Amino acid sequence: MAPNYITLLGLDHLTREIQWLEKEERPRIVAEVAYAASLGDRSDNAEYRYGKARLRKIDSRRRYLMGRFEKARPVDTGKLSGTVVNFGATVVLADEEGEEKTWKIYGEDEVDVARGILSWRSPIAQAIMGKEAGDAVSFRAPGGVREIEIVEVRYEAQPDPPEEIEFRL
Repeated sequence: MAPNYITLLGLDHLTREIQWLEKEERPRIVAEVAYAASLGDRSDNAEYRYGKARLRKIDSRRRYLMGRFEKARPVDTGKLSGTVVNFGATVVLADEEGEEKTWKIYGEDEVDVARGILSWRSPIAQAIMGKEAGDAVSFRAPGGVREIEIVEVRYEAQPDPPEEIEFRL
């Protein structure tokens, strides 16, 4: 089983979500379910049934996150350096048309394509791991085989975690 590499920022986010589920969301829903149960007949009580379903979803998400947390292998990207693409690298890639895109290679729990964050296990990341700037690689994408060139490889320290994070189920 592959380790769950994660940046320190990603680990902070994972920890905060677990705490949010345990200390805020679950107690809030438990109170709602208790109130709905106090109204009487539970068989025809939509609020009660919906609340119980929400609790199952919260518990399921917490179990999933705890499993990810227990397997987490935190990596301080600020201490990484080099010219070879590895976990934590920020890479600039050029496609066949010469269009450049910057990607950060982070953990599976941190993927955010809109913000330029790919999983180290993604097809693109797997194709460029161990390569350097100037190397051209091919990888299999849903639309077929693609070719990209590595324009730049750098390692950057991550920013401090935000003060507040909004979570949703």
